[in-house]
Amino acid sequence: MSDLETITQKIAGAVGENSGLGKIIKVDFGDAGKILINAATVPNVVSNDDGEADTTIQISIDDLKAMAAGSLDPMMAFMMGKMKIQGDMSVAQKLAPLLKG
Repeated sequence: MSDLETITQKIAGAVGENSGLGKIIKVDFGDAGKILINAATVPNVVSNDDGEADTTIQISIDDLKAMAAGSLDPMMAFMMGKMKIQGDMSVAQKLAPLLKG
């Protein structure tokens, strides 16, 4: 199983049927793929599709893993340019707790 598949499954489990986010979020890993979290509908849908999103988070898979493990602080990742956010920053902040561990 690839890293993208594993991360997609973990995010789907964390988001559940109704995360309460109410928005569409795309996590863009560049050439490694994308994860689209459609939390604007219930049940929430998590896929590897590419599509329009209210918020897009650009990050490498390795940096996302480091954040999930607690060895990379999300704010530091953003300040260091390891994570870029386009769109509604508050949605990205609400998503962060779901990505832990």
